[in-house]
Amino acid sequence: MSSLDLIRLFLAVAEERSFTLAARRLNITPTAVSKGVRALEQQHRVALFVRTTRSVALTEAGTTLQAALRPAVGQIDDAFSELSRHQSRPSGHLRITAPRTFGFLVARHLVPRMRAAYPDVSADLSLDDGLADLVDDGYDAGIRLGEAVAQDMVAIRLSRPLSWSLVCSPAYIKQAGRPEQPRDLLRHQALRYRFNTASRLPAWRLLGTDGELLLDIDAHLSANDTQMLAEWARQGLGIAYLPDLEIKEDVDAGRLVRVLTRFVPDTSGLFLYFPMRTQHQPKMRALIEQVSLLAGEGAFDIRCEE
Repeated sequence: MSSLDLIRLFLAVAEERSFTLAARRLNITPTAVSKGVRALEQQHRVALFVRTTRSVALTEAGTTLQAALRPAVGQIDDAFSELSRHQSRPSGHLRITAPRTFGFLVARHLVPRMRAAYPDVSADLSLDDGLADLVDDGYDAGIRLGEAVAQDMVAIRLSRPLSWSLVCSPAYIKQAGRPEQPRDLLRHQALRYRFNTASRLPAWRLLGTDGELLLDIDAHLSANDTQMLAEWARQGLGIAYLPDLEIKEDVDAGRLVRVLTRFVPDTSGLFLYFPMRTQHQPKMRALIEQVSLLAGEGAFDIRCEE
């Protein structure tokens, strides 16, 4: 028997004042109870019970031990009861990483829905445009564009394909001219996004006459923040490749203009992703349920048409 088993056996005998009744309570034989008590007494070299043919009574040492162990075992039982509740009722803390540009969708839709449905689940939302390693960085789940999700992750689609644009200021076009073909960009000032974890800047993905075209244009300025790239574009410092969600108001107000529109493909859209081994956790099942409902309602679908 384990130490905890012996403790439970001792407490049963102490409370029942009978080896037979303790055996019945624990669903074991009286012989097993007797051997367990004897082992506990021999291990600690102290008598815990006074036995007669008619009764079982605690010794002074046994009384002291019972007083100390009863609340401790009660706390252990409470802890295991709480563990059992975790298996059936979603609770705990969720750490989620999302891009800054799309993070407000999570804050606006998902977080309030989760809090209303599962008040025992708390959440921490980290907004970072860079790529995140969920396991190494301690996240439960992430939200990213489909092409950024590792193949060994479980991915659930949140949105339809999202639209992006190449944009610059009217002043920049007046100074440098408007590009008419994708390769014209090679002679323009490029404002490019930089991932913190990547040694190279991601190429611009465009549609050429023969299919997909990846342009690795010299970066005159780069940043790991799409808002900074949009600001530089507004200031006339070059052309930026940005999600329409980021630049819609600037385009509507005339501060930015789109170029090469027909050559810019949509992205794959947003996905929730997480390690396969975590999907059966109650808090993760709750998250999956809510994002699936929201995705079905179109909560994460964003398209900014010209």
